[in-house]
Amino acid sequence: MTETAAPSLDAAQLAEAFALFNRASAELTDAYAGLQGQVGQLNERLSVLMGALPAGVLVLDRQGTVLQANRAAQDWLGEAIEGTAWAALSQRFVPTETPGELELGEGDDARRIAMSSTHLDSGEGSIVLMHDVTHTHKMQREAERNERLAAMGEMVAGLAHQLRTPLSAALLYTATLGKGQLPESERGRIADRAVERLRHLERLIRDMLLFARGDCLGREPVPVCALTEELAHTLEPIARQREIVFTHACECGTTRLMADRKALAGALTNLLENALQFTPAGGTVSLLATCDAEQVSFVVEDTGPGISPDQQQRLFEPFFTTRAEGTGLGLAIARGVARAHGGEIDLASRLGEGSRFRLVVPLTAGVTAEENPS
Repeated sequence: MTETAAPSLDAAQLAEAFALFNRASAELTDAYAGLQGQVGQLNERLSVLMGALPAGVLVLDRQGTVLQANRAAQDWLGEAIEGTAWAALSQRFVPTETPGELELGEGDDARRIAMSSTHLDSGEGSIVLMHDVTHTHKMQREAERNERLAAMGEMVAGLAHQLRTPLSAALLYTATLGKGQLPESERGRIADRAVERLRHLERLIRDMLLFARGDCLGREPVPVCALTEELAHTLEPIARQREIVFTHACECGTTRLMADRKALAGALTNLLENALQFTPAGGTVSLLATCDAEQVSFVVEDTGPGISPDQQQRLFEPFFTTRAEGTGLGLAIARGVARAHGGEIDLASRLGEGSRFRLVVPLTAGVTAEENPS
């Protein structure tokens, strides 16, 4: 058996094949050079775009190390941040009452930053985007303050009436005490009524000042269940005196939220006192605290007469009240406190079926009992 010899190429064929190879190689080289030029243009445009962005941009690798930072991010965090671990840089940010917004720096130089992070589709890292919302936040606070001042201005006449009524009654009672022929037993009764009117006047002025201030002062980690117990300890004796069944429960475990504890407790107390005022003897008032990964909900429910739809529309208006002894500011203050914490209050009520108020406060990320063991 003989092997078939491979056909041999003559010199002309070899020259043609070599020429074809050279042309293909030249075309590939030109194409690669063109691609390199396009990549260079894209990189240049991307660099210009990142430099011009008012937002801060950080590119992180899979280990969370900063690979690239644009000019805005360098201005906020320092120029020599490339190669730095993001876990260390993020410690400079302080959580605020608004989820997703943090503070960077202190005093007048502090910035309020809205931050988000997105993983790359390749899985090789992520991009951190930071927006400076300092001016927007200040404008929002100023707008809220102007809104409160406008509401106060519109209700000056109503406020004058609110102040004049208890003051006139107190003056009348104290003038009666000056009469020498007044029996001692009657004198004590009139003195008690005068003090009652003056205390009503004091509550009105206190609530008015709280409403005018509107915002909250300090923030601290507040254990939700401890706050619920504190409120129950305060309100249970009042409910018992009025022969109302008061129940409370907290399903938040060791969760804490960043809040002005005094202001939040005051807002919830207003809701509970309002429920107790309208619940008849033998009825029930309950307080329930629940939470999820984003927020804490405080629910105050009663078995009172319910609230008509027309009253519900005005219930949170300053100085609107359906009680002779009410100042009309309790619920307005409660809503102001909720909004100052980035939350809200909603109401569900039907005549003859009681009412349900729900105060919701965002749970600032990272504030839990595990991270605040004290």
